[in-house]
Amino acid sequence: MFSIFKRDPIKKLNKRHEQKLEQAMHAQRNGDIKGYALLSVEADEIENEIKAIQASIE
Repeated sequence: MFSIFKRDPIKKLNKRHEQKLEQAMHAQRNGDIKGYALLSVEADEIENEIKAIQASIE
């Protein structure tokens, strides 16, 4: 009934995904390869969550 007031989970996950990618980029530029790898894995997990949500909607 009040679906216009519900937050969009995909939008929130996209924001987290972009933040993780940016953090990974900065880690890579600073030479922290292990940190870059960990952040990249987290970004991939968030991307998989987004894809799962989109698949359940369609």
